[in-house]
Amino acid sequence: MMENVHILIVDDDSIIRETLSMNFEDQGVSVHGLSSGEALLEHLKGGETGDLILLDWKMGQFSGLDTLREMRRAGHEIPVIFLTSLTDQIYEEAALATGALDFIDKSRSFSILLHRVRTVLAGRRNPIGADMSAVVDDDAGTAKVRIGHLLLDPEVGRAYWQDQLVPLTLTEFQIVHALATEAGRDTRYRDIYDLVHGDGFHAGAAGDGYRANVRGFIKRIRRKFEEIDETFSEIENYPGFGYRWRAQDTGGGVS
Repeated sequence: MMENVHILIVDDDSIIRETLSMNFEDQGVSVHGLSSGEALLEHLKGGETGDLILLDWKMGQFSGLDTLREMRRAGHEIPVIFLTSLTDQIYEEAALATGALDFIDKSRSFSILLHRVRTVLAGRRNPIGADMSAVVDDDAGTAKVRIGHLLLDPEVGRAYWQDQLVPLTLTEFQIVHALATEAGRDTRYRDIYDLVHGDGFHAGAAGDGYRANVRGFIKRIRRKFEEIDETFSEIENYPGFGYRWRAQDTGGGVS
């Protein structure tokens, strides 16, 4: 998975750049560090590239979000993961809406970051339209769950709908996995939110703001499935309670 991988680390903190570089190099990854968004854009303008970019949000007057927008305008489609100390939901939503594939708190361990990086790279190397036999026939014997037209691969956090990769973030995958593996069962807003932020975490006025957060997640998830299949309607709402994955007429199973 990590062979011949080249990662660009963009952060104005030299200690973070050096620490991450050493950790990734220990995994056999080639790394190039850059101290600002402007430096990254110049690097790409000069014809350089990479398999993945780890991008800080707060960097002087030119933020990571500004950098990502300029990258996309210039036609650079390299996958981006935000690695930042900004943990508020609004930043994550802005990052994902602009085209980032994931949003990770800097306080998380390197092992978690490495797993997220591997997940993104796995998705890139199994693009939409890829031969699904390569996904189902896993030499490692990892169990994959099939529910109707949905195939879930928990090992790399990937979901496939009608044999096409759905570009979910790990958070979105967790939600889909929780709903689909309990197809037909109503799942509370609170339970869905706790998947993301941990049991007992409160957001918004009177501790009820989590409902809006969950609705936002579900809206993004539905949109990603609908981009593949405009008739997608598996996620049903139970008003005032939560959501369910529509029960299947025929049983799923484990591949």
